[in-house]
Amino acid sequence: MSFWRKIAGLAVKNLDEAECPDCPAGLPGEDPSFSTAVTALGAKLAKADGRAQASEYAAFSEVFQAEAGSDGNIRRLYQLARQTTRGFESYARRLAKRYRHCPQLLEDVLDGLFYIAAADGAVTGEELVYLERVGELFGFSPLVFRRLKATHLGYDNDDPYVVLGVRHDAADEAVRAAWKAALSEAHPDRARARGLPSEFIEVAEAKAAAINAAFDTVMRERRDMALAGAA
Repeated sequence: MSFWRKIAGLAVKNLDEAECPDCPAGLPGEDPSFSTAVTALGAKLAKADGRAQASEYAAFSEVFQAEAGSDGNIRRLYQLARQTTRGFESYARRLAKRYRHCPQLLEDVLDGLFYIAAADGAVTGEELVYLERVGELFGFSPLVFRRLKATHLGYDNDDPYVVLGVRHDAADEAVRAAWKAALSEAHPDRARARGLPSEFIEVAEAKAAAINAAFDTVMRERRDMALAGAA
């Protein structure tokens, strides 16, 4: 299934013209503004690391498949947009406004951009900054972005969920239980009770602090997401 067809199905399911007067009457794949925005975002992402490679355009064409007959226009727009990353934020804002009632569609766009970034074998720091900024403009929380990033690149060692040893979709009770178990295991008092030297106690204190910080981060992000969903 092409990307266009996939997002078109999502739009039919999730978009309501009465609720979203700014959205196009047609499907996203048939919306010139949508096509222009995703093409520009993909092209400017390819330039984010200072170079735009053919493999990235091939990945773009694979993910964001153009409608029949529009290939030439899409390629010309891509070649023009990839000259600089400047202006990408305005395209991201445009998509976020136009499809604000369909966050899953926006998530699919960001998924596609991650795929393009990885097309040359590595996602650079510059590309990650670009992707994170697009996520922010789409209205995604840090937790949502971290989940998308982990899907494509794996988990970072400092990911709070990795520190606690739980999945991102674990229930609050499971997160709390993992936190207590990890903290009990790493508590500095256990090192003192075993008569370990001060260097080991300092390591235990640092580990306990990291575990507490990870738990605080997870619970704060979940509260923020719950509040945002209720707004």
